[in-house]
Amino acid sequence: MALPAPQQTAVSLAEAAARGDTDAMAKLLKLLAPGMIRAAQALLSRSHPDVDDVAQQSMIALVQAMPTFRGECSPAHFANSIVTRFALAARRRQTKRETRTDDAVEVDGLFSDAQSAVDHVLAEKRRVAIRELLSTLPENQAETLALRVVLGMSLGEVAAATGVPLNTVRSRIRLAREALMERIEANPTLLELLEPQS
Repeated sequence: MALPAPQQTAVSLAEAAARGDTDAMAKLLKLLAPGMIRAAQALLSRSHPDVDDVAQQSMIALVQAMPTFRGECSPAHFANSIVTRFALAARRRQTKRETRTDDAVEVDGLFSDAQSAVDHVLAEKRRVAIRELLSTLPENQAETLALRVVLGMSLGEVAAATGVPLNTVRSRIRLAREALMERIEANPTLLELLEPQS
């Protein structure tokens, strides 16, 4: 089965870049950069102070890692696995340097009614809580879960992007979910914040 033209272009560019073709690397980076930026924003949030640095460091790391690209996953998944590692590392650094403070959320003029403002603030608090929970997991579990849940990759795509067998991916996701559930159930505030709304 033939790949769609944009994917085939990315694969061709990645293969040439892996062989050291700098022109192909520049074109590939231009093609993948928007998705890498979106992945960094999804993993950290658009307002995270390190989101731009993570995107930039990930692009540099992609260039450095291209000689190891073997085509076992798509170039976009290869790039997103790099972004995920840098985003999780940034999250861990932030957690270490922060004293637990809540960010002020400005909602003036953004919402037409009070209920939607409350919903927005609650949704943002949930996203922050989930990101913080991810940063407490072992790196390989956090990376696997983020690729699967946050970036929406299939199990096979995660296996290819991380270079591990499918059963290892399943195991890491299971262990990550179990660890997260233990942390959530042990913290009444988190449990209330993350429980499904009716």
